[in-house]
Amino acid sequence: MIWLTFFLSAAVIVLAAIKLAEYGDAIGYRTGLGSMFIGTLLVASATSLPELLTAINSIRQDVVDLAAGGMLGSNMFNMFLLGVLSLLFFRQRVLRRVAMKHALSGSVAMFVIGLATFFILARIGLRIGWVGLDSLLVAGTGVGGMWLIWTNVPGAPGAPSAPAPEAEEEGIPSLRRAVVGFALAATVLVLASPHLVRSSAAIADATGLSTGFIGTLALATITSLPELVTIIAAVRLGAHDLAVGNLFGSNIFNMFALGLTDLFYTRGPLLSAISPDLALVGLLGLLLTGVGLIGNQARLDRLIWVVELDGILLVVGYLVGLGFLYLRGIGL
Repeated sequence: MIWLTFFLSAAVIVLAAIKLAEYGDAIGYRTGLGSMFIGTLLVASATSLPELLTAINSIRQDVVDLAAGGMLGSNMFNMFLLGVLSLLFFRQRVLRRVAMKHALSGSVAMFVIGLATFFILARIGLRIGWVGLDSLLVAGTGVGGMWLIWTNVPGAPGAPSAPAPEAEEEGIPSLRRAVVGFALAATVLVLASPHLVRSSAAIADATGLSTGFIGTLALATITSLPELVTIIAAVRLGAHDLAVGNLFGSNIFNMFALGLTDLFYTRGPLLSAISPDLALVGLLGLLLTGVGLIGNQARLDRLIWVVELDGILLVVGYLVGLGFLYLRGIGL
């Protein structure tokens, strides 16, 4: 029954994520905001909802490290997906196509990940009510970063205007249909994700690994499934900005969600309750996001056979990082 629930919920999430990418790109086209804006904020927030729901459920069950491992591990996995994207679609040169367009979103992602990791190690302990001041700062920084992206992406209010599409393209849904479809797909994603998390957690429990490592490996991978399907669908649609923006934006939203989760933890500041060992997961996510940002900014062609060097570095860096975490005892 657990396996049946796992595969059924995974299939539903795959279909919902595909529609999320299609309708998100249509909203960007119809509103003139563009795929970069939609991918970085709208789609990234929707596809990161499983991480938030998982964290809240983990907090309610008093499994703090499972929540933190899922969030921080998702940052690593998102950059792994960026590398996979580069390798799978090497002919399209995905990172080169969006060069110089995601400097702000990538930089904000690195800053907020670094801030959260710092607070996990600093153990400040200050709080307002039952919520840690450090969590409020992390969540506020995430909101501030999203606002910066909103005001600096062409087409957004207060930002340089983007040229309007010259002509309507056939096959693109109307704005109303795209908004309704996007909302329905996101709702299905929210409803299906808890079933996937519960069934996968039950399966992973038999391995005997720690909650931190299960969160970093199993739950981070599972809850990032929407990102995986969304970015593949986006690239197939030619929406490269949406794909790359979704991954950087998801890292921002993950850290915002980690700070927000403190509202559901009533035993003290959440970040101070997280195992310091998981700071290594945060630092690995920070390093991989840096590699992804450099790959996005550098204009040099760096090919090994037919694939890009930064794509290889992201994939290998993720796998080596997991091995390092296991050897350090986080998975024991």
